[in-house]
Formats: sequence, structure tokens, C-alpha cells
Amino acid sequence: MTEQTAPVPTHEGPTGRGRVRPSGTPTRAALTLGALGVVFGDIGTSPIYTLQTLFSPDDPHPVPLTEPNLLGLLSLIFWAATTVVTGLYVGVVLHADNHGEGGIMSLITLVGRRGRDGRKLPAVVVRRLALAGIAGAALFLADSMITPAISVLSAVEGVAVVDPALGGFVVPVVLVIVVALFAVQRFGTARVGAAFGPVMVLWFLVIGLSGLARVVAEPGVLRALSPTYAIGFFLERPGTAFFALAAVVLVITGAEALYADLGHFGRAPITRAWLFLVYPACMLSYYGQGALVIGDLSPDGPITAPFFRVVPGWALVPLVVLATVATVIASQAVITGAFSVVRQAVQLGYLPRLRIVHTSAHTIGQVYVPYVNYGLMVAVVLLVVSFRSSAALAFAYGMAVTCTVLVTIVLTSVVAVHRWGWPRPAVLTGAGLVGLVMLGFLAANLTKLAHGAWVPLVIGVGLFTVMTTWFRGRLLVTRRRHEQEGPLDDLLTDACAPGSPVVRVPGTAVYLNRSVKGAEPPAPLAMRSTVEHLHALHERVLVVSLTTALSPWVVDEEIGTVTVPEGSDGSVVLVTLHFGYRQRTDVPKALARALADAELDVDLDGASWFLSTIDVHRSPGHHRPGELPRWRRAVFTATSHLTTDAARSFELPKDRTVVMGARIEV
Repeated sequence: MTEQTAPVPTHEGPTGRGRVRPSGTPTRAALTLGALGVVFGDIGTSPIYTLQTLFSPDDPHPVPLTEPNLLGLLSLIFWAATTVVTGLYVGVVLHADNHGEGGIMSLITLVGRRGRDGRKLPAVVVRRLALAGIAGAALFLADSMITPAISVLSAVEGVAVVDPALGGFVVPVVLVIVVALFAVQRFGTARVGAAFGPVMVLWFLVIGLSGLARVVAEPGVLRALSPTYAIGFFLERPGTAFFALAAVVLVITGAEALYADLGHFGRAPITRAWLFLVYPACMLSYYGQGALVIGDLSPDGPITAPFFRVVPGWALVPLVVLATVATVIASQAVITGAFSVVRQAVQLGYLPRLRIVHTSAHTIGQVYVPYVNYGLMVAVVLLVVSFRSSAALAFAYGMAVTCTVLVTIVLTSVVAVHRWGWPRPAVLTGAGLVGLVMLGFLAANLTKLAHGAWVPLVIGVGLFTVMTTWFRGRLLVTRRRHEQEGPLDDLLTDACAPGSPVVRVPGTAVYLNRSVKGAEPPAPLAMRSTVEHLHALHERVLVVSLTTALSPWVVDEEIGTVTVPEGSDGSVVLVTLHFGYRQRTDVPKALARALADAELDVDLDGASWFLSTIDVHRSPGHHRPGELPRWRRAVFTATSHLTTDAARSFELPKDRTVVMGARIEV
């Protein structure tokens, strides 16, 4: 654990008005096509399993298959998508960008900034909202485990429609696809990403046109576009309608991806893709399935695979193949999103510094996190083997989505009032109405706890505990470390004073140091050890601190600051490097830029780099007030072993990096 060299978040500093991003501006059409391939894979494959789940025999509270029930459900589906996805996400949430970036981490950032009136929210409020955001991020990671399982299962289950005898091969085939999917993650999505958009365009055209054909044959199904059918469903059959909400929520699965991928494509392409293709295609698919069922009602048996039965027999096999490809793309999108969320959590100090591999030379956001990749793979395999069908897994899926959207509603409402200056009554009214809908979904999903809805809650609580424990434990380690380091000024006064016994050796040394806002800089442990035990110091010394701004990018002009600390004779300088939470921490490159801006001629090509590492051990005693209890100390020390090599993380030259350590108990 190289904790003192890890970037720490700061609420001040770089504004991120410009971005350090690869050059080249894609066209509107290219951005819209890319959004179709990445953003909408999850929500665009929901028609495969949503209507089937509503009438599934696996549901402990199945919906009787009658025409009034079906029309009521179709009305609920339409208005749920319209209210939550179109109204909430496209209409409001996409405007809550943090210098162009989206996702729950961006909302955490925005609530901590100054409002329109120039004031900040109380610190205690910001901390509680940040905890809610971390809970949302944990649930998003839980969702990224469930999405590949349910999506690929629902597509491969189509082979049982082709030939019922093939039903026994569904789970083995899904496992092969899942393992292969995670195995290729290390190569990145850059090579195949260009194909995602056209495939998803074909997907939406196919499901939209096939649904349209059924609607034309049975136009009476369009009556369900009226909200009176949804209202009447609740008034006439309130119990049935309430339990059905646990499956209706599947319509909005993937809505969070619209916001999470905002920085990749922008608000306009995502909005265009949703309004002009994805939204109408999905609704036509749902209503086409409804038209099929209305035309052939069979109360004697449960509905099976209505999505695949919409197409004529000759198109069934191609549709199964296309659905499988589409669900793999949906899985790819959510896996990539999980990598991005983990990377942002690392940068903001909620997870240890994991090994992060950049898989594209042109797209900064394309990253691969080995620990996360294989952890997700194991989780997905276990889910597939445990649940064995998309219908059985659907209730677990709905719970994750519902909780994530509720967190987004709360944080966005705060941003709307605090940052945008929207009228509080209007915001509370709008948030209350949408929140009431989501609370209905949540209540319905709670009735399915024993049938799988507990899965995302357990995963989310576990991840939330790990993330908050790491954050608190890191602060505790910082306090312990402070006792060993001492002020940098005192060390330099002794080392640089005339007649000092410290020998100045030729060359340049770069010591990575932790950043302490608003306080005297500490002495790097490696530097203190060199001075006190070896009685030596290089002729030129750079003490480099890293900070992570609560903005995704920083402009070139703000990437670093250079100062001369007290006690130095000019041979030792302090350099503070600023990184956005989505930027690569390429320390040598950033340091060279900062020194050039300060007009300092320093030879970094031959410099020696020194890292201060910490070996964290669990204290055997009882915890004192304000410190971690024993079980959380165990979690923290276990998590610290995941920390990757600092030299690799900061892209330091391997042949010129020296690591010196210290032991700290928590």
C-alpha cells in the first residue's frame, strides 16, 4: 500500500473549464451512432424479458392473463418509460453535467460545490448526500453483475422457442458466452466498438418493425397509450397492479447509462437517439407483443417468450442470434461502465489504487480493471448457475435499478435547487411525483425479497461497506503517518543549513508526497529515511504532491504549481500536480509540463524516483472513539492488499524507481 503517494480529492483547485483530451471531434451522426451502440444496449434489450416476466409462473404473485390486465400493464409500461426515462433522465438529469461528464460521481461533486448564491451546503449535508451517492454507485456495480446474467440468459432462452429440446443447453451456452465476454475485456472495446452502433441500429429497426406489424394487425392495443388504463388497472385490481410493478420497473433498466455515459457522447446525441429511435422502437416492441397476446389469449397456461413469437417462423433463428449479439453488447456497455465507476471511486479515495489499464490510445475513458473484471465474471457465473432463467433473476434486477434511480432523484433535486436556482416548490413537486412512482416500484420489489430481490441489496451493502471503510481507514492511516513524517520545513532546515552533516550527492531526486490542503507539507517518509539514516540528499530535489480535483478534467495551464518551501536553499522545490478524476495519472509527463511552465531547467531523464510505501497491519487492541471497530479494521487491511504497484499506476520509470517502506497499525 503506497498510501502517501495516492492522489486525494480536493474541493478547490482546478476548475476543469477545458479538458486534457485527445484531439478530433466526431460528427453528430457518429456520436449518435456511438451512443446507440454503448448507451442503449441495456435498456434496448429489456423488451426481451419484461412482458414475459409479468406473466411468469416463477412470480410468487403472477398476473392473471386477461385483456384488461394486459392493457393496464402496457399502459404502465408506456408511462413508466415516459415519466422516468424521457421526463426525468432526458428532460432533467442529463443537464446535471460536471464539465460535460455524468454519472453519480458527478452528482456527488456538484452537491459539494458553491450554489448559485455563492454559498456551499452545510458540510454535514454534503457528507450525507455523498454517502447516498456512494450507495448509488455500489448499487450500479451490483447492477453490472446482474445485467450480463439476465440479458444473455433472456436471449439464449430463445433457442427453446426454436426447439424445446434445446432448453437444457441454455445455461451451459450462457456460461460459455459470459466467460468469453470477460476474457476479451483485456483487449479493450476500441476494435469492436465501431460495430456496436450499426448492430444496435439493426436491432432497434427489427424489434420496432416486427412490433409495428403486430400492432397494425391488432390496432386496438394502442388504447393502452391512454393513462386511464393504468389508473383503471390500479383502481379495479390494486393488489395485482401493485405486485406487477416489480416487473414493470424492468422497462427502465439501463436508464442510468444515459447519464453515466454523458461524457462520452454529450447530451444532444443521447437525446436524439432516445427520442427518434430507441424510445419508439421499444414501445412498438412492447405493444407488438401485447397485440400478439390479445390475438391469442390463453388463460389455461402462462405466456412464453412473446418477444420471439412476434416474428414469423422463418425469422426466429436470425432474431435469436441478433438478440444474443445485442445482449452481449448490453453487457459490454455495463461492464465498461463498472470500470469507469471504479476508476472514479479510486481517484476520489473510496477504493484503493487498483491496477487500471488504458486500452485505447485515443479514448481516455476506455479502461480495463483486472480485479473488477474477474470479480464481475465470478459474480455473473454464480448468478446464472443459481437462478438459471431470466424470469427468476428479474426481481433481483428490478431492485438494483429502483434504488439507483431513487438516489439519482435525490441528488439531482439538490443540484436543481442549489446549483441551478430552480424554484424549490416546483422541484419538490416534480421530484415528489417521480419519487412516488419509484417508491411504488421499490415497495413492490420488497415483496420479492425472498425471490431474488435480496441479491443486489446484499451486494450493494457489501460494496458500500468496503468503500466507506476504505475512506475512513485511509484518513486513519493519514493521521498515523503524520506522526512519523514531521514537517518538511524542519527536515529541510537541518539538511540544507550550512555545515549540515547531510552530504549532497550529484543528480536529481523526485520524492512523491501526499497532499495536505491548507497545512504545512509533510516530509516524505522516503526522504526522511534518506536524510536521517543515510545522511545524504541529492543536489536537486523535487517533492511532488498529487491532487485529484472534483472535476473530470483539468486544463493544461492548471496541471501543476511550483513553489520553494521554507528551509530550502533553492535546491529543493515543491511541485503540486492536479489531475481530474477521469484523467490518467501520468506523473512524469505532468511534472515535465509543470516544470516547463515554471521555466525550471531540470533533467528528468536521469532523475531517481522515490516512493514511500506503507505496510498496513491490524492492531490487536480494541478501537478507541473515532477509530474503526475491529471488523472494519479487518476489512480495511484486507482491501489494502488489492493496491497495485505505485510505479505502474503513476507511470514512473521502472529502472529508476526506489521504494522505501514503513509499518503502520490501524
